[in-house]
Amino acid sequence: MLTMKDVVREGDPVLREIAKEVALPASEEDKKTLQKMLDFVINSQDPDIAEKYELRPGVGIAAPQIGISKRMFAVHVTDEQDQLYSMGLFNPKIISHSVEETHLEGGEGCLSVDRDIPGNVPRYSRITVKGTNLEGEEVTLRLRGLVSIVFQHELDHLNGIMFYDRIEDFKDKLKKELPNKV
Repeated sequence: MLTMKDVVREGDPVLREIAKEVALPASEEDKKTLQKMLDFVINSQDPDIAEKYELRPGVGIAAPQIGISKRMFAVHVTDEQDQLYSMGLFNPKIISHSVEETHLEGGEGCLSVDRDIPGNVPRYSRITVKGTNLEGEEVTLRLRGLVSIVFQHELDHLNGIMFYDRIEDFKDKLKKELPNKV
């Protein structure tokens, strides 16, 4: 079982690497790792398990956050219509997005960041993501709202981008300047 001890913190170089594609079909080891990541986010949202194992609640986690520079992440998040998105994806990528932008009121947090960082993180309002799930099926997801933001946050991790890199007025020694807006 993954715990907060397995989560690497900001400043660790693995969080700034561009993660490598996962060879498909995924190996048993990669599938086990991704399943553990999914179990972690599910467990982190269960108050009893979270308290027992001192887990910070999270809605997603990317492989670089556990020190593995591979293109995979897990999410467990419910959208505004109460639809649950609980899955692990290998090699996810945005294949289209809206021009319109949005942000999470109150800013974003991250399991790899142990401090509160205020500020709006600009994100696309709508995205279409393609990836391969734990069952080895290629899936295409059209996402909006909170779920879209969560997927973009995790995708950023696969590209060595931290959420605060996107906050316009945030100044910090760990911030990386990005070439374009979203």
